[in-house]
Amino acid sequence: MSAGLEVSGASVVKGGRAVVSDVRFGAPGGKITGLVGPNGAGKSTLIGAVVGLERLEQGTVLFDGADLTTMDRRSRAKLCAYVEQSAATEERLSVVDVVALGRIPHGSVWVTGPSTEDEAIVMSALARVGMADFAARQFNTLSGGEQQRVQMARALAQEPKLLVLDEPTSHLDIRAQLQVLDLLGALAQAGGTVLLALHDLNLALRYCDWLVVLDGGQVVGEGVPADILTADLFARVYGVRARVLEGGTGPVIAYEGIC
Repeated sequence: MSAGLEVSGASVVKGGRAVVSDVRFGAPGGKITGLVGPNGAGKSTLIGAVVGLERLEQGTVLFDGADLTTMDRRSRAKLCAYVEQSAATEERLSVVDVVALGRIPHGSVWVTGPSTEDEAIVMSALARVGMADFAARQFNTLSGGEQQRVQMARALAQEPKLLVLDEPTSHLDIRAQLQVLDLLGALAQAGGTVLLALHDLNLALRYCDWLVVLDGGQVVGEGVPADILTADLFARVYGVRARVLEGGTGPVIAYEGIC
């Protein structure tokens, strides 16, 4: 099992202001770690720092003991795949072309086209997200939810040990949300490390093994979801009255009003 991701003392400064300040948390290998918090908490900035899109003012981002921030892009891409909230493009790329981008880090600089193995991996990734029938479609003609699933397939084709996702369910209907989260659970069970930012706390409670709560650019809670999501945290971080109830299919959050 992977040792996982360790972020220590991470700070990101924008416009002279610390958007993320001295953040420390872990995302264990073989688990789904959810990054939650209100709008403006710094979740997307922190995700960007983990995958190398945001410059760290200070701190380290280690995966299995290796420093992701000092790796060249190709080496990092072999370990880590990133799925952003939306990735619209005006380029005339087919769905299969978009997913094939995930194979670039594994290819030889001397090879001009995908191998038979690459093609099989790409089609398998599309099938896993339910998009195999869309392989020949133009990516920019798809709905937002369909594009999100294609981006998920591209990340799967990358065969990462660390999968980082920023609000992967935001454009999906309920069925597709559950399919994606079930898939992430299977990846984690197979030994992968999954870190995802989520707004829906009920989904976080159901699917995440570990939670990191961010507020004002700082970690204000970390641990098992059932232990972290308390009435005090809901009031202090989200400004709402809520509590976790035991339902027939598992715990569920009951929102009771604004504080």
